[in-house]
Amino acid sequence: MADTSIPENAVSAFLDTLDKANERIAEQFPGDSPQRQPVHTMYGGAHLFKADAANKLGAIALRSLQEHAPDAATFAAAIDLESTLADRIYLRLIEKLTREPVEDFRIDFEDGFGNRPDHEEDRYAQIAANEVAKGFSDGTLPPSIGIRIKPLSEELKRRSLRTFDLFLTRLLERTDGVLPPNFVVTLPKITSAEQVAALASACDAFEYWRQVPAGTLRFELMVETTQSIFAPDGTVSLTRFVAEGGGRIVAAHFGTYDYTAACGITAAHQHMRHPVCDFAKHVMQVTLAGTGLWLSDGATNVMPIGPREVVHRAWRLHAEHVRHSLVSGFYQGWDLHPAQLPTRYAAVYAFFLEGLGAASERLRNFVQKAAQATFVGQVFDDAATGQGLLNYFLRALNCGAITEREAAEKSGLTLDELRGRSFVKILAKRSGETAK
Repeated sequence: MADTSIPENAVSAFLDTLDKANERIAEQFPGDSPQRQPVHTMYGGAHLFKADAANKLGAIALRSLQEHAPDAATFAAAIDLESTLADRIYLRLIEKLTREPVEDFRIDFEDGFGNRPDHEEDRYAQIAANEVAKGFSDGTLPPSIGIRIKPLSEELKRRSLRTFDLFLTRLLERTDGVLPPNFVVTLPKITSAEQVAALASACDAFEYWRQVPAGTLRFELMVETTQSIFAPDGTVSLTRFVAEGGGRIVAAHFGTYDYTAACGITAAHQHMRHPVCDFAKHVMQVTLAGTGLWLSDGATNVMPIGPREVVHRAWRLHAEHVRHSLVSGFYQGWDLHPAQLPTRYAAVYAFFLEGLGAASERLRNFVQKAAQATFVGQVFDDAATGQGLLNYFLRALNCGAITEREAAEKSGLTLDELRGRSFVKILAKRSGETAK
């Protein structure tokens, strides 16, 4: 045994001091969420929401596609889609818009609803809850759904939490106390950590008085004020926001237009690719990477409405914005109009399919070499890269860019391995089998 200079008891003394720190980091940064992240959030005013909204939006999206791009070649030319992928994506796009046109919907009591008399917002809060309950019963809700309440500013805080309470009370009355899957509340225009703490307290109180299991209610943050990036003392705000959420926060969504306005950007230059947006989103990424919280980009506000040439220009802009988000590591974004759904899914599919060959080869080689290193007793310390490659396939599979059969064939993994979502577990199982 080789000689060392530091006595073992001394080494243990200072290494033992790391235990709590390592445990804290592991708790704060558990890695990516195992749940399916939607590729978009569609939103609309609460006064317009109906139980079958997702199906209706899908029908509008299909009509827009058929009217303005009746074949794959026309659509590919409109959004600058690689011709070799055009037919494949076009067919999958039609299937997606027919089967699951909306992945996530936010019933909006904020900008999409406006400021109305209290009695009117009270009424629509209950009507919208009735519609969600009906959709839940009929099986017409999208996979994820929620409400966006008003900000907890001094002027609107009581109105905001009253809508929160009215909506949830009526919804649970109509569903025998069961929330729809993946239900979430969105908190907009946050300017202080105390506002996040107040919503967390409201969730605590609602669960207590309605006798709902603690921790049932989840919410997400809208990052659309400068105070959501940096606090007055110069610290990063999101760290404290998440802490004040008490484990209820599942996502942070960027609000392009409120944020650029807050930074003094004139209307003509308020768009998703402005440098101030990239800076804010980089802060979001650095702060929330590894926490398990989802990140979502904002929306394109140029609508694909009008004659074909106008629609095509709007489609191309939207596709460019979606691709920019994906390249930047934001796998979700907001859509404002159903005619944006074709370009949302097409851009997402193209992003994953374009890199599928290279990712397939890398993952196959990576699994083989990593398993062999583990088997012969070598140290393999790049599991994060392997998990990143696995996540690529999981995201492509979840959004419909590839089928389960294609995912298994291309990745070299079994469906059980893919569904397990853990690169480390795949290695452990395969190295154990090799050892036998």
